[in-house]
Amino acid sequence: MQQLENARSTAQLIVDNVKRVILGKEEAIELGVIALMCQGHVLIEDVPGVGKTMLARSIARSAGCTFKRIQFTPDLLPTDVTGVSIFNQKTSEFEFREGPIIAQIVLADEINRATPKTQSSTLEAMEERQVTVEGITHYVPNPFMVMATQNPIEYEGTFPLPEAQLDRFFVLIKLGYPTLDEEIAIIEGQQQAHPIATLQAVTSAEEILELQKATREIYVDDLIKRYIVNIVETTRHHDDISLGASPRGSISLFRGAQALALIRGRDYALPDDVKALAVPVISHRLIVSAAARMRGVNASDVMASIVESVAVPGAEARGWVRG
Repeated sequence: MQQLENARSTAQLIVDNVKRVILGKEEAIELGVIALMCQGHVLIEDVPGVGKTMLARSIARSAGCTFKRIQFTPDLLPTDVTGVSIFNQKTSEFEFREGPIIAQIVLADEINRATPKTQSSTLEAMEERQVTVEGITHYVPNPFMVMATQNPIEYEGTFPLPEAQLDRFFVLIKLGYPTLDEEIAIIEGQQQAHPIATLQAVTSAEEILELQKATREIYVDDLIKRYIVNIVETTRHHDDISLGASPRGSISLFRGAQALALIRGRDYALPDDVKALAVPVISHRLIVSAAARMRGVNASDVMASIVESVAVPGAEARGWVRG
């Protein structure tokens, strides 16, 4: 029990620290931390200037992890991401010079501006946690998380991420514009200097690994597992969806429920944990049918309706009533 309390404290420290930089977006911050707890990757999609890059930098700095940034552009090459082998004339041997993907937290900024070939160079690292250069495998460090950003309004000169790559992101975060009071607070907070300039690490990479281990210890009742699968299964037969979520979506929702329960101070997951994460964890994995798009329906709308339509299991699940 003490291990879980220490893990919850670690997660909350990161959330509270990031809130010093990103104002009024606690839900988005929690989603980023949940992805880190679940060894997942994050896609942050929103208009320019709302704090996508700053959110990634703040989480990396708070977690005390090594951090590298990749600015994706149309002329970026795959070797610019993974690294390259250089011939050393002194030793007469090839030496591997690692690319920026070899870091604990990687910011892939404006990932949809790069060509598909370069985008795919991140796939192996995200899924297999390794890169292969010149036939030699190089492993990424632990913990490892890719936080990618993309601007939805830049259609010219962009290359939308394919479904296979979208499915590898644990969660999709949308920040949105701040409220009037929040925007005033942002202006005042940056009058002298940006808050991230003084942001300090509140944990370490070793503690993050312990946090990830503790997350997997959270109890999930069999009825809640069935509830998760029922939600994902419904996406595969919905009239407004042409391609539903894969089993990877079920696993991500399961892990996310464990992490949210831990942040909330529980050692067991509730249906509310599943409902809270279903839209951000599953919606980007769906392809909405052409007929639904013509009616102005998007994946988030469909996912929200599915969550409301799927029956919640009864309160007899023993995991819900434990004290």
